Amino acid sequence: MSRTTKPDSLTLLLLLLIATLSISSVESGRPPFACDPRNGLTRSLRFCRTNLPIHVRVRDLLGRLTLPEKIRLLVNNAIDVPRLGIRGYEWWSEALHGVSNVGPGTKFGGSFPGATSFPQVITTAASFNESLWERIGQVVSDEARAMYNGGMAGLTYWSPNVNIFRDPRWGRGQETPGEDPVLAGKYAASYVRGLQSATGNRLKVAACCKHYTAYDLDNWKGVDRFHFNARVSKQDLADTYNVPFKACVVEGKVASVMCSYNQVNGKPTCADPDLLKGTIRGQWHLNGYIVSDCDSVGVMYDTQHFTVTPEESAAATIKAGLDLDCGPFLAIYTDLAIRRGLLTVTDVDMALANTITVQMRLGMFDGEPSAQPYGHLGPRHVCTPDHKQLALEAARQGIVLLKNSGSLPLSTSRHRTVAVIGPNSDVTETMIGNYAGVACDYTSPLKGISRYVRTVHQPGCSNVACKANNLFGFAEVAARHSDATVLIMGLDQSIEAEFKDRTGLILPGYQQELVTRVAQASKGPTILVLMSGGPIDVSFAKYDRRVSAILWAGYPGQAGGTAIADVLFGTTNPGGKLPMTWYPQSYVAKVPMTNMGMRPSRGYPGRTYRFYKGPVVFPFGHGLSYTNFKQSLALAPTDLSVLINTNLFATKNYSTLSSNAVRVKHTNCDSLSLPLHIDVENIGNMDGTHTLLLFSEPPASVKWSPNKQLISFHRVHVVAGSKQRVKIDVHACKHLSVVDEFGIRRIPMGQHSLYIGDLKHSISLQANLEGIKN
Repeated sequence: MSRTTKPDSLTLLLLLLIATLSISSVESGRPPFACDPRNGLTRSLRFCRTNLPIHVRVRDLLGRLTLPEKIRLLVNNAIDVPRLGIRGYEWWSEALHGVSNVGPGTKFGGSFPGATSFPQVITTAASFNESLWERIGQVVSDEARAMYNGGMAGLTYWSPNVNIFRDPRWGRGQETPGEDPVLAGKYAASYVRGLQSATGNRLKVAACCKHYTAYDLDNWKGVDRFHFNARVSKQDLADTYNVPFKACVVEGKVASVMCSYNQVNGKPTCADPDLLKGTIRGQWHLNGYIVSDCDSVGVMYDTQHFTVTPEESAAATIKAGLDLDCGPFLAIYTDLAIRRGLLTVTDVDMALANTITVQMRLGMFDGEPSAQPYGHLGPRHVCTPDHKQLALEAARQGIVLLKNSGSLPLSTSRHRTVAVIGPNSDVTETMIGNYAGVACDYTSPLKGISRYVRTVHQPGCSNVACKANNLFGFAEVAARHSDATVLIMGLDQSIEAEFKDRTGLILPGYQQELVTRVAQASKGPTILVLMSGGPIDVSFAKYDRRVSAILWAGYPGQAGGTAIADVLFGTTNPGGKLPMTWYPQSYVAKVPMTNMGMRPSRGYPGRTYRFYKGPVVFPFGHGLSYTNFKQSLALAPTDLSVLINTNLFATKNYSTLSSNAVRVKHTNCDSLSLPLHIDVENIGNMDGTHTLLLFSEPPASVKWSPNKQLISFHRVHVVAGSKQRVKIDVHACKHLSVVDEFGIRRIPMGQHSLYIGDLKHSISLQANLEGIKN
């Protein structure tokens, strides 16, 4: 998110007034909290009594606030209320893959010069490791609490980004867990659980899943996110775009959801009661608050012209279910909306009840933070050796080996001198991607490789744009006189970023020429290492025999250079898998970013591995190892009877068995589970980690379903020559159901296929209609 709208003079004056009124906890060097036990005027107030239920305390506080005070608490830089002992609070902090200073709520300096910077989300997602994601969240929240205690950060973090990486050109795809909704949902729930580290109803920090919903276009060929109306079918909304958000709320118990800039089917998401009150609160039962993307309420009025007057926009958002505005709009126009009868004080109270409840769950009304459960966390708990080691381990697990003709791993005895070439060969900040903070320290790829062997460094290009080839000769000489060559190429934030979508998928500028010329000149094996968030069409290198191996490192975080070197020299056996499809350049010529459809239609090839059947450079889930694994089925049932729940079945509800598919809510899901046992054997000579991906495919008669869909994944370490058994419960309602054209989830009857690598197993589902009377 970023503030990009241009406020008028009145707004600027009000912003200045707001900034003056708001007490900044960062500037004061003390964490914001209320109910200071040393304050005799406030310590006995009812909302300060921690032995009372939170809802009672919230009601008491709301009863003490004046309407002007309430209105100034509807925005991210909430005012202080001195007479009640409440200090100003900045809601906007970020922690996408480490504590970040992108939002105004967090600052680095003094005792907190930096924080652990983990790999960008797209890289971490490639590990397919739920326990890793949760552990990273726990570490990030430890460091966030420590900084809060030191007066340098807030406790409300607007992370993670769980949007589907639908289009390979999207500049923010790097922030997401990839293209698959199940993978994105598992990542969302795991990272949120780690961040929030909930104990009962109490939170360590409050996470936020964004950007809800169908948001995956920033600025493409003159279309920007502020003007874009995403036209999305009920089917795609239910089985793709909303899946990770539902997992975030239902499984992760997230404390917040952020609505997006764009419209969905003609309505701004932040003013759509069906999306906010109806779905997030009504169906998913969010226990928390809904916040706007920054200035999106203003965008709704100023840019999208959704209402005639600004006060109508203010009223529309609050009545739709918005609780907090990142921006000044609600602070400016809510009072007028109330005076015009468009909104009631009760509506405002309901919004504030949701935000204040989260603050109380965080302990912000429990007195001095040092006396609270996380009050011991401080500077010594940030950038610890354990945290740095976890950042390194995350980078190792996320690196994907795309091609290997046998040259990897390199040998320190045979490859004593390595030419390290490319615009990303000695980078630091590039490795942490966007929405990052100040890293504890960096190990660049050049530095990491230099720890193993003697290196000869030539950048080849002055930057990733690579607009000139005048340095290529030096790179060729280096490759010609070295035992091996490592080219570290790719992208950075100048090519793909927020508000910067790509127009194509090939390497920028003369990068491809540099790779080809160096590979021709190289005396030894040539290894191509790619840093990027989005996929790159490197077909030329895939089919060039002189390029003997290709690694994708994404944006690997502060320890990326060490992780890359460890994989190159075999200290780490790569086990990452691609979380998104790598398409050829020809694909994007057929697919405008503005087409939100997932399924193919006439002249339109569809999107992601679930629906697209055309040629790819590397498929979703692709990733090689230095060893070989064999998978076999140890236990695999073949039949399942699906019993209709007669208590939920209406006699004349013919839709229950429409198209020979049972509506999920009309079945007893608890009884529809099948055990699947898979043996994974390491038949190679090197210990390694295998990522088992389990896909399902519905019966061929179901025309509106995906080609196949990921239903489960497991990362298992297997010692060379040994075997590990993975046990998976296949749930028919979750894993074998599909969403029909009307957005209704159903279980198709008939033969379903399960795929695990080269293995295929069939399960026959039959509806049990016993007890149903017509």
